[in-house]
This record gives sequence, C-alpha cells and structure tokens, in this order.
Amino acid sequence: MTTTIRFRVKKEVDTPTARKILSLKGSLIAQSYTDIIHFDDDGEEFYIHYFTTELSKREEVLSYIRQEIEGTALGKYIDLVTPASQKV
Repeated sequence: MTTTIRFRVKKEVDTPTARKILSLKGSLIAQSYTDIIHFDDDGEEFYIHYFTTELSKREEVLSYIRQEIEGTALGKYIDLVTPASQKV
C-alpha cells in the first residue's frame, strides 16, 4: 500500500534557496523514499510537489522532510500539506 506526500513550495525563490529545495528533493530520491517527484501549479505563488511512498515509510519520510526544512531554514518556502491520515 502507498501514500502520497505533498508539500507546497514558493515559486519565487533566490538561487541558494532553489539549490536547497533541489537538494531536498534529490535526497528523498537518494534515500529511496520515491523514484520521482511530481509538481503542479498551486496558484500564482506556489507549486505543489508530491510523490508516493510505501505506507510503512510515511512517518519516516515526514520526519525527514521536517528535519530538512528546519536544518536548511526552508520554513519560509516549504509547507507540508499531507493530511495526517491520508492513504492511497
């Protein structure tokens, strides 16, 4: 069984911030949480990035993303929007 993880990312970011966001997405793939991360427009200011992962890894993935957001000071640019009990 899989679950979908979603996070909103500001469209207008500077180059160092864009690199941090790319690094986060790359590390999610490198850690084998997912194979691909998709994105769609979410209005004029944001993108929604989303990917599927195994349900058993869900809490680990969310914790990893939260730690990366805190550790790289991306809190102004990224918001997790995955509901607490969503299953796909």
